[in-house]
Amino acid sequence: MNANGRPRFSILDLAPVREGGSIGDALHSSLDLARHAEQWGFTRFWLAEHHNMQGIASAATSVLIGYVAGGTSTIRVGSGGVMLPNHSALVIAEQFGTLATLYPDRIDLGVGRAPGSDELASRALRYNATEEDFPRQVAELLAYLAPAGPGQRLVAFPGAGTNVPVWLLGSSTYSAQLAASMGLPFAFASHFAPALLLEAIDQYRSRFTPSRYLQEPYVAAGVPVIAAESDAEAERLSTSALQRALKLIRRQPLFTPPPVESMDGLWTDAERFLVTSRLRVAAIGGPETVRRKLSFLVEETGADELIFTSDLYEHRDRLRSFELISEAMKDLCAMRSGLGSA
Repeated sequence: MNANGRPRFSILDLAPVREGGSIGDALHSSLDLARHAEQWGFTRFWLAEHHNMQGIASAATSVLIGYVAGGTSTIRVGSGGVMLPNHSALVIAEQFGTLATLYPDRIDLGVGRAPGSDELASRALRYNATEEDFPRQVAELLAYLAPAGPGQRLVAFPGAGTNVPVWLLGSSTYSAQLAASMGLPFAFASHFAPALLLEAIDQYRSRFTPSRYLQEPYVAAGVPVIAAESDAEAERLSTSALQRALKLIRRQPLFTPPPVESMDGLWTDAERFLVTSRLRVAAIGGPETVRRKLSFLVEETGADELIFTSDLYEHRDRLRSFELISEAMKDLCAMRSGLGSA
């Protein structure tokens, strides 16, 4: 939260490609969204690494971060996240050290342990991670981003001394415990894996150890939101996200489809359960419904920040969804500020 105890709000973007659209359209739309988000008061704009997923155009994450940061002025831009076991820690330090040099005090580096891909792509990426190896990789990355010591022979250049803020991302209690032990900010992937949200936050806060990176625990939660002028319109628009989640389960290309009037006949009962269980913390509705759901989520989690996803077929609908989200969060912050001064 900010200094006034109000939750911050941000965006997680996957540069979604819609059916009939192009990768170029998706990348340009991501920049356009970031520019609007900057005006609407969002804190940060994160992009996520995925591979071999047709319909998601954010694979070259650091390149896309540079594109978005270069086209905006004040909003923080970063990774939500880079899948560290896919890479050399030195290379990531150099990439994000370069970004931080070009865009000072605006770059975040969120890292995760999953491959961000399927088994075939994992092999192609030389993905190799164990629970023992990941903490070493994170420590190595932090060391490369810190000022170089006397006589240090291997230096991230650029990178050394930039102290790019590093976040740990995860969808389990493992990541929460590691973030707590290392004294790093933690972002939980409740936008697609909400089951352990409250348990992970509790473990993170209860086990947090202050560090030179962070003195107090700081937790962000991912939230899927579809906001529109009415509940009925939001429910209709949300069928694009539901169909996309269904494609993920079926291992089909993830191009964002146009909305449909009903999901009946498009999924089995088992598929419906799997899709809807991933959306337990989702806020879908008109302005008042979204405001009420987000207020409940902030009270339930005590999250310092909410990071929103809102993948819709039409770019204009996506922009409007995020605009309504920003209005809801500003109202929520004003209400909390009023209660705090009462």
